[in-house]
Amino acid sequence: MSDRSAKYPTRLLWVDLEMTGLVPAKDVILEVAAIVTDFDFTVLDTYEQRIVQDKTTVETRMDANPWWKDYKGNRKQFIRKLDEGKPLADVEQDLLALVAKHFPDERAILAGNSIYNDRLFIKQWMPKLDNEMHYRMLDVSSFKILMQGKHGEEFKKQALHRALDDIQASISELKYYLDWFQANGS
Repeated sequence: MSDRSAKYPTRLLWVDLEMTGLVPAKDVILEVAAIVTDFDFTVLDTYEQRIVQDKTTVETRMDANPWWKDYKGNRKQFIRKLDEGKPLADVEQDLLALVAKHFPDERAILAGNSIYNDRLFIKQWMPKLDNEMHYRMLDVSSFKILMQGKHGEEFKKQALHRALDDIQASISELKYYLDWFQANGS
C-alpha cells in the first residue's frame, strides 16, 4: 500500500462480527460483514461471509454464553449454515482486498456499534487486517450514550444479530443522531 498520505479520512469501514462469545482468546468468529461508505453514508462496497468453524467448538462456546441460550433465531440452522462459509484466512484476504481497493491513501477507520470487542477479535483472529486499520475508530454507541444521557433521545432498532443487518442499523442510527443534531441546532 502507499504511504497513506490522505490528510483527512474520506471513507469508513463499517464492520460487524458475530461470534460464539465475547472472549477473543476462547471464542471464534462465525460471521463477518463489512460496508465501505463515504461520510455521506453512501455505500461504496459490501461484503458478507460466514466462517467455517469446528461445530464442536461452536456448540461448546455457544453453550457457555448466556446470550446464545436466549437467541431468538434458529441456532441449529445458524450452525448448519456455517458449512456454507469460507475459512477465516480466506475471509481475511477478502477483507484485505476490500481495504486495498477503497483505502489506498489512508488507513481504514473502523466504524460500527460497540466495536471495541469486534476490534479485539480482529486483532486476535485477523492480525493482517488489524494492521491495515487506523488506531482511531468511529463508535456509534458513543453517540447513543450522549443522546440518552444528555437529551433523553433513543434510537429504536431491531435486534437482528446478523452481521450485515447490524451494520445497516448502525449506519441508520448514526444518521438519526446527526439529523437530530441538525434539526435541534446542537
